[in-house]
Amino acid sequence: MKMKIVCLHAHESNIAYINGLRVPVGLSWAHYVDPGLIARIGADESFTEEHARAHVVRQLEWMAKAGADAILITCTNYIALLDESKLAVKLPILKIDEPFFEEICGREGPQALLFTNPATVEGTMSRLYEYAERGNRGRPQIETVVLPEAFDLIMRGEKGAYQDVVQAELDRLLDAEPARSVSVAQLSMVDAAEKAEAARGVTIGHPLRPLASAVEALASVLGGR
Repeated sequence: MKMKIVCLHAHESNIAYINGLRVPVGLSWAHYVDPGLIARIGADESFTEEHARAHVVRQLEWMAKAGADAILITCTNYIALLDESKLAVKLPILKIDEPFFEEICGREGPQALLFTNPATVEGTMSRLYEYAERGNRGRPQIETVVLPEAFDLIMRGEKGAYQDVVQAELDRLLDAEPARSVSVAQLSMVDAAEKAEAARGVTIGHPLRPLASAVEALASVLGGR
């Protein structure tokens, strides 16, 4: 059975990560990139949160009508703004952060969570704590660490320099508290996280790994319809 999952990204660099996932036979991806919403939120004071929420609904409905069996959202800001009750088209929506949250909530003890985009921190942490509460989990013990200078690099397309900055910060965090779990919050940091894993012989959490299992489960549901 052929299945198509359409993806909404805020940056084109995320496409390669999703295309690199091993997926069941018959599943294909279609990618849509919209960086403009996040840019406008930070630059246009007249563009309210309600405007942003309406934009997300319009974008997802357009994507759904372009021949989709399900939707994957890889941007945490889009996820935080989404009000599914306003969607006229009903499709399964996979949010990249929820399988990742499940992994984080399953860990005990202090954790560090690294961000490069400051605009995603508040929304991501709010959703994480809500997710833990809905599942009757204890509140994770998390220190958020932000590298805004790195985000400027990736937005300019300087991926190599970006990865170097992220990997250096991961090394710093691992050296400072070797027993503490460390994760990266954004897909753009996956390569740096995996390099640090290989060099240090430790596991660094990232959203892509748990997403693979979630995609497989979704494909099974879609195939059983």
